[in-house]
Amino acid sequence: MTTSDGPLTGLRVVDASTILAGPLACQILGDFGAEVIKIEHPTAGDGMRGHGPSLDGTPIWWSEISRNKRTVALSLSRPAGADVFRRLVATADVLVENFRPGTLERWGLSPDELRELNPGLVVARVTGFGQTGPYAARAGFGTLAEAMSGFAHLTGQADGPPTLPAFGLADSIAGIAASSAISMALYARATNGGVGQVIDLSLLEPIMTAVGPGPSVYGLTGEIGTRHGNRSTNNSPRNAYETSDGHWVAISTSAQAIAERVLVLVGHPEVVEEPWFASGHTRAQHADLLDGYVGGWIGARTRDEVVAAFTEAGAAVAPVYSARDLVEDEHVRATGMLTPVQDPALGEVLQHGVMWRMSGTPGRIRFPGRPIGADTDDVLDELGVAADEISALRDQEVIR
Repeated sequence: MTTSDGPLTGLRVVDASTILAGPLACQILGDFGAEVIKIEHPTAGDGMRGHGPSLDGTPIWWSEISRNKRTVALSLSRPAGADVFRRLVATADVLVENFRPGTLERWGLSPDELRELNPGLVVARVTGFGQTGPYAARAGFGTLAEAMSGFAHLTGQADGPPTLPAFGLADSIAGIAASSAISMALYARATNGGVGQVIDLSLLEPIMTAVGPGPSVYGLTGEIGTRHGNRSTNNSPRNAYETSDGHWVAISTSAQAIAERVLVLVGHPEVVEEPWFASGHTRAQHADLLDGYVGGWIGARTRDEVVAAFTEAGAAVAPVYSARDLVEDEHVRATGMLTPVQDPALGEVLQHGVMWRMSGTPGRIRFPGRPIGADTDDVLDELGVAADEISALRDQEVIR
């Protein structure tokens, strides 16, 4: 089975990963045309099915994270299941997995063994800490990566504790990174005679990169970054400010011209002439003064008035949105950042749209996440597994 649109049309991806990073990578590949076959344990399923809110027992997030994926319920730890898996991977271009290092090897499904069957196979291994090193065998979750990356250390109020995000930040960054790494490996395969390779991606490294050059700064200067709340050491004013109607807006003045426009707008053009105002770093040293001017002006006006005035002045501002605000925002809806998807169990679901737009080979959402094992029989039949063997595998609880 192949899809008929998207730059990855004709590509077969086996998604043997769970929870978020690997499944998100495969969601992105599926959005852009790849045929994704989701492998789940016959009884336990993917933990994502129980992740987040549900409606009448139907998981809402599953509808999005597993969209454009066919689902096969197969026990890889059973020899008969591992044999079926080998037959499936022999037909695939990409395998994505996030088992603890050594698990696939224990089942006789190591990348080396799988690539003997299929030399062109790209295997993306997404784990907490990578396949090697002292921490490789540790359980790895996004929260741990958010803690160890420096993110939590830098996030929160100056006099408060380290702060963790309320969502899967490290997993999501790693999932997007994995889709990029897979694309690179596929390009390399296309240019080196069809030979695949193994990608070793940890949850920790992508978010470490996103946090910034803290290790470089420490190595060169011995300085360690600290928490500053919503402020920045690189520019000011930069904060979240409350409006008169109880909303919040955020502004940033990374560009000098923007900083000047903001202070003129809020009625303090004299500050622009101060020598310290000439750079973001020195402005940050006067954050109390600048926040007082900006916060006082914003606090006397409604959110709509603030946004309109900043927009007219060519100054950067954004309202702090809740999910409801996102749903109601005209730009978000007009550009397809959120798009309605029909789900047989949930009805119309407003999902995140395809993550980027391509003029020649756009992606699309073809169908939402499916019930566990919905495509087991069809996929096995396509592999040439006889009906009596499928029945025997189901009796043995190897498949569902």
